[in-house]
Amino acid sequence: MKLTIKFLSLLFIFSAIACGEKEEKEKINLSDDSSIVQEEVIEEAASTTAEVDNMQNKGIGPIDNLELGENIDESMATRGAELFKNMCSACHKMDKKFIGPEIAGVTERRTPEWIMNMILNPEQMIKEDPIAKKLLIESNMAVMANQNLTEEETRAILEYFRQYDQNN
Repeated sequence: MKLTIKFLSLLFIFSAIACGEKEEKEKINLSDDSSIVQEEVIEEAASTTAEVDNMQNKGIGPIDNLELGENIDESMATRGAELFKNMCSACHKMDKKFIGPEIAGVTERRTPEWIMNMILNPEQMIKEDPIAKKLLIESNMAVMANQNLTEEETRAILEYFRQYDQNN
């Protein structure tokens, strides 16, 4: 009886190891496919971003035109800071690249419409906007999650970015 149990145990262990090797081979094949996709995205992004003026690009999404006042709305910026902390800071840091790009200076690099569209509509932006495609590559293909924020919440985050950029 003990011999039978030992034999079955060994058989189970070898089966598990064999299955693990097959799974590892599949993972390798998947990563090979993703590198091909990544190379295609890199080529396309490189060819299209050279033609794009960052401060003319409004992005793709619900925000077509946005007029900002000269002064920062402090209460809106405070709300935006809290939203950023809760919804965005897992991937973004203000003063350094983390999983996603550094946020500091974004209001000087992008239009307000582009910033809001990227927050509100990241899936379509990554597919169609040349700047978003380039940022995806620079972020090692880490796709920005749609946090399902409202336009009002997104506007508050933009105001926080404006306040940060103005003060730093």
